[in-house]
Amino acid sequence: MEIERKFLVKQLPENLEQYPCLQIEQGYLCTAPVVRIRRQNDEYYLTYKSKGMMTREEYNLPLTAEAYSHLRPKADGNLISKRRYLIPLDSVLTVELDLFDPPFAPMVLAEVEFPTEEAAKAFVPPAWFGEDVTFSGLYHNSYLSQKKFS
Repeated sequence: MEIERKFLVKQLPENLEQYPCLQIEQGYLCTAPVVRIRRQNDEYYLTYKSKGMMTREEYNLPLTAEAYSHLRPKADGNLISKRRYLIPLDSVLTVELDLFDPPFAPMVLAEVEFPTEEAAKAFVPPAWFGEDVTFSGLYHNSYLSQKKFS
């Protein structure tokens, strides 16, 4: 189960380079239900996500580099590339700060995963977070993968 809130970002935190950073590329084989492939540095995954906004089922299966390379051209729409910084908020919560590459740049999103729905609902975001877009499908990566550019 994934319980996650998503926010736009008003201002980047200082000293981003001090936090772990993942280079991510992902594509969508299907968006209803969501079936995604992802390269995260040197790790590869096939992910299934159920319907939902803040809470949904998520299953990650490991892929080999060869399997990812085989599936990559089968992805529909845009491949999404981004840098993800992992910023601890406290002993439990971590911000996944995504800085998108073109054509989605300069979009920046912050995601926080929670152990319970109650914790998610009670969360008070840091001052550098902007609008809460958890319940807007416009900021789901599966939606972005289908976005048309002129």
